[in-house]
Amino acid sequence: MIKLQNVSKIYPNQTKGLNQVSLTVEQGEFVAIVGLSGAGKSTLLRAINRLHDITEGNIEIHGASITKAEGKALRSIRRDIGMIFQGFNLVKRSSVLRNVLAGRVGHHGTLRTILGLFPKTDEDLAFEALARVNLLEKAYSRADELSGGQQQRVAIARVLAQEAKIILADEPVASLDPLTTKQVMDDLQRINQELKITTIINLHDIDLARAYATRIIGLRAGEVVFDGPVAEATDERFMEIYGRSLRELAPQEIEA
Repeated sequence: MIKLQNVSKIYPNQTKGLNQVSLTVEQGEFVAIVGLSGAGKSTLLRAINRLHDITEGNIEIHGASITKAEGKALRSIRRDIGMIFQGFNLVKRSSVLRNVLAGRVGHHGTLRTILGLFPKTDEDLAFEALARVNLLEKAYSRADELSGGQQQRVAIARVLAQEAKIILADEPVASLDPLTTKQVMDDLQRINQELKITTIINLHDIDLARAYATRIIGLRAGEVVFDGPVAEATDERFMEIYGRSLRELAPQEIEA
């Protein structure tokens, strides 16, 4: 479970990234976060795994405060949280297998990971993760030899090898074409359903949010203005999130 209590984030220039956000996400949910560019979607995701420190409030992960955690306790909480970025964040000149094994770094000491001395059990996890995203045959290819969609699926395999209990995905399909978008979203949905991994994903495509999520959270100016099941996410409710009809929005307004 993820619990946010009165969470605010104010940047040094006094911009409010989040304003008194309170949310609870239960284990196994598939949540899509939508909103205009600058609404606070990325800030919210990065606050959950403490890539951003919040200004006020508290965030709990499975009952432990990640806001207050330090040192070993913080590393332990973060080990359960896998992050997927729009830009894939792969080491392009390394093999696909080595990139997936990077998900195991939090489970070992620094020296072992620097030397790449991963035990066979880790390699087995990596191969299993690659098989789950249908990329087993690419294990020994260089990451930069893969298409954008394949690279994003390697990033998914990396969080699976990490044995993450939570997946946070920040616009993971924004740079992909429609076919590869469907492949990546299908993978995330299947993983969520089969492994019961809590998944929170920022999306700029409203139709994708409706098609894949079980719950939609709408942000506007750092505040939650909608939180409910997909069935309640009507065009009228999206007007409340965006301030005007979807037809009136320019693409760049919902892409970040």
